[in-house]
Amino acid sequence: MTNPRPLAAIVLAAGKGTRMKSDLHKVLHPIAGRAMLLNLLASLDALAPQRTVVVVGSGREQLEKALARRDTALAVQEPQLGTGHAVQQAEAALSGFSGDVLILYGDVPFVSSDTMRRLVARLHGADGPAVAVLGFRPSDPAAYGRIIADESGRIAKMVEYKDATEEERAIDLCNSGLMAVRAEDLFPLLARVTNDNAAGEYYLPDIVMLAAADGRSSAVIETSAEEVAGINSRGELAEQELAWQQRRRAQAMAEGVTLIAPETVWFSHDTLLGRDVTVEPNVWFGPGVTIEDGVVIRAFSHLEGAHVAAGAEVGPYARLRPGAELGRKSKVGNFVEVKKARLGEGAKANHLTYIGDAEIGPGANIGAGTITCNYDGFFKYRTEIGAGAFIGSNSALVAPVKIGDGAIVGAGSVITRDVEADALALGRGEQNSRASWAAKFRSAMQARKKSS
Repeated sequence: MTNPRPLAAIVLAAGKGTRMKSDLHKVLHPIAGRAMLLNLLASLDALAPQRTVVVVGSGREQLEKALARRDTALAVQEPQLGTGHAVQQAEAALSGFSGDVLILYGDVPFVSSDTMRRLVARLHGADGPAVAVLGFRPSDPAAYGRIIADESGRIAKMVEYKDATEEERAIDLCNSGLMAVRAEDLFPLLARVTNDNAAGEYYLPDIVMLAAADGRSSAVIETSAEEVAGINSRGELAEQELAWQQRRRAQAMAEGVTLIAPETVWFSHDTLLGRDVTVEPNVWFGPGVTIEDGVVIRAFSHLEGAHVAAGAEVGPYARLRPGAELGRKSKVGNFVEVKKARLGEGAKANHLTYIGDAEIGPGANIGAGTITCNYDGFFKYRTEIGAGAFIGSNSALVAPVKIGDGAIVGAGSVITRDVEADALALGRGEQNSRASWAAKFRSAMQARKKSS
C-alpha cells in the first residue's frame, strides 16, 4: 500500500554501551567497513524521510562528527530513563511535522529498506492501527519483551520480560522495539506513559496499551531474527560481522564470483564484483572497491578505494590503496603497493614495488624494487611513465618526473630529471673494480685480529 504521508525517523542511540568497553560510541563501531549507525541510515535513505533525529546521550561529539555530512538533527537524552523517555527527547526536533514517524535503534543496523516500508505501510492498513510494531521469533527469546497477538497480527498485549508472567514468557513472538506511529499520536501517547514497572523506566511499548485503552488497536508484522539483531558487545559485533560476511559471500558466488576459500574473504558494504571474478584465499576488500569482469585477485591481497578493470590480475600479497586504478589486463604482482595511481592497459608491476601518485602508460613495465619517490616530507608530487616504457629493477623515480613513451631506465638508477621518449636513462655511480683488493683486506684484518 502506498503511503502518501511525509515520513520522519527517530533513531535511538543514547545507550552508554558499557559492554563494548570502548571509548568509541557503540553505534560507531563498524560492520562491513561502515559504522553500524551509518549502515542503518543508508537503508533509511531509500525511504527519503523529511526529517531524521538521532537521540544521543554520552559521546555526542563523536556522533556530531560522524553525521556532519548528513541532514540529521541530534536530540540529547540525559539522564537515560528508558526508551519512551528517549523518544520524547525528539519532540522539539519534530515540531511542526505532520506525518508518520519510524522509530529505529542505532545498534540494530541491518533492518532493510523493504522492512521499514512494510512497517509504515501496515500503519495505513484497512484496520487503521494506532501503532505498527515489528516483531520477530528468535531461537532463544531470552529477556525480550513479548507480543500477544491474534492470527491477523492484531495486538492484545505487549509486556516487558521483567513484568511478564510465566505464561506470557512462554510466547515466542518478541518485540524488536521498532515501530511506526503517526506523529499526531506519538507524543500525546508518550506523555501518558509512566514508570510504574519493575525497572522504573518509561517504556516505549506502553503506548500500544495506552492506545488500546482508548479503544484503538495496534498491529504487528514479523521479520527474521537476523534482521533485528542488536549489537551490545564486541562478541556480538563479531558475530554479526561474520553473519553479514557469510550472506555476502553467498551472494557473490550466486552472482558468478569464484571464491576459492569463501570463509577467508572479507567484503565491505559497498564492494562491487563483476562476473567471472576469481578471489583466492585471505583477501580483504575495504570500502570503495570495484572489480570488473574476469579479474583474478590472488591470495593475501588487501584492496581499499580501488578500481580494477576487466581482465586484470592482482597479487598475491598486493596492496591497493585509495585512488588505485588498474586498467584492462594490467598486473600488480606480489608485494606491490599502489596508491592514488593509474596503470594503463597491459601495464605491469610484478614484484616488490611502490607506485604512488603516478600515471603509468599502457604496456609499461615496472621492474622489481622500483619506487616512485612522491613525498618530500611536506608535499606530494606526481610521476608520469609513458606507454611502453621500461623501468629497470631497483630504480628510484624522484617526483615530479616524467618518463617518455618507450623510454628505458637502467636498473639501479635514481632518476631526478625528465626522460624523453625512447631514450635510455642511467642515474647510477660508475662501477670500479680493484684486482686482489678483497684478499689483501682479509689477510690484513686476520693478522690484526690475532695480534689483539
